[in-house]
Amino acid sequence: MRKHCFQQLPREYQEILHLDLQNDSKLILLVNGLATVIALAMFAAGFLFTPMFAVFTSPPTLAAFLVCCVLYLVLHELVHGLCMKWFGAKRVRFGFTGLYAFAGSDEYFTKGAYVVVALAPVVVWGAVLLALNVFAGEKLFGLFYLIQLINVSGAAGDLYVCFRFWRLPRDILVRDTGVSMTVYGPEGA
Repeated sequence: MRKHCFQQLPREYQEILHLDLQNDSKLILLVNGLATVIALAMFAAGFLFTPMFAVFTSPPTLAAFLVCCVLYLVLHELVHGLCMKWFGAKRVRFGFTGLYAFAGSDEYFTKGAYVVVALAPVVVWGAVLLALNVFAGEKLFGLFYLIQLINVSGAAGDLYVCFRFWRLPRDILVRDTGVSMTVYGPEGA
């Protein structure tokens, strides 16, 4: 069985890329710009099905939406953390920086495992929210669609990171401490 997570960086590995989603202002603008474009496109597309503003017509509906948003953020990060544990992380940290909620670990994940860790929440919750949209009916469509919008646009950082790692060698290792990722590869790679 192939190992997907390492507690120690192999001796022959060195840093080849570092992405800091919290402190790199250009990267923050890029990722949040991507999130905004995704959100606006989904918001516009949503109006083809039903007006989204129905979610905000009453205080109880608005309160339910806000509670669902907070719950979604927690569940999104929980999926990241569960995947990290599944692939062998001994310890996963969760937090909120003011800009991002995060799940992070000090372990080093293989490229394939890390792509699963990064994309699992958008896939899992995308499927759940799609099912809720299909079966919930017209009255709740806007609520679940807006949460889906948050799901997809909120995954902009995860999507960007996977895009950046796409062309990197298969044998890289990724350390994701929460809001920064450091990529390591064998010397000479």
